[in-house]
Amino acid sequence: MQVIVYTTVTCPYCKMLKDYLESKNITYSEKLVDQDDVAREEMSKVSGGFLGVPFTLVVKDDGTKGTIIGFDKNRVNEMLGIS
Repeated sequence: MQVIVYTTVTCPYCKMLKDYLESKNITYSEKLVDQDDVAREEMSKVSGGFLGVPFTLVVKDDGTKGTIIGFDKNRVNEMLGIS
């Protein structure tokens, strides 16, 4: 499973999400959309034009994809199969 978190440097909810993922030992890659134009375009394409952060893309081992808008702990747990 691959987890990509789109964030900005100053976003407090992004920090909360990253801290939560780390506390659950979930490996993720971070893309800073306020510093990387390519990451911002990628996020816009994946999200259907949504530009709020944090935005999380989960790619499961079978290739299915799911997205999470904001820091929604219940949705994170559901998507990642954690509690």
